[in-house]
Amino acid sequence: METINWLDFEKIEMRVGTILEANDFPKARNPAYQLLIDFGPELGLKKSSAQITRLYQKEELIGKQIIAVVNFPPKQIATFMSECLVLGVVGDDKEVVLLKPDKPAKNGQRIG
Repeated sequence: METINWLDFEKIEMRVGTILEANDFPKARNPAYQLLIDFGPELGLKKSSAQITRLYQKEELIGKQIIAVVNFPPKQIATFMSECLVLGVVGDDKEVVLLKPDKPAKNGQRIG
């Protein structure tokens, strides 16, 4: 494993957000949802494509807080522009378990 220094870590903007919408994404190569996430007044709303369909139903994602990297450049995925990377634990079977605060947190709060 490659190590990084503290300055490298400080560049990564991981923030808390709340999922407002979750929609099917049939044009994605791998099963995914299109998410709309509220990161508070400073960052606003951001879109993300997330391959979390195996463990999560769209309806249960609404209102769920997640952690995402918000300072990657936007990435085109099929016909959708993903603006942040929702973080999760990827198991051996490729199922993704979302990372989330264990208590409610303010949208936009930085992880650090």
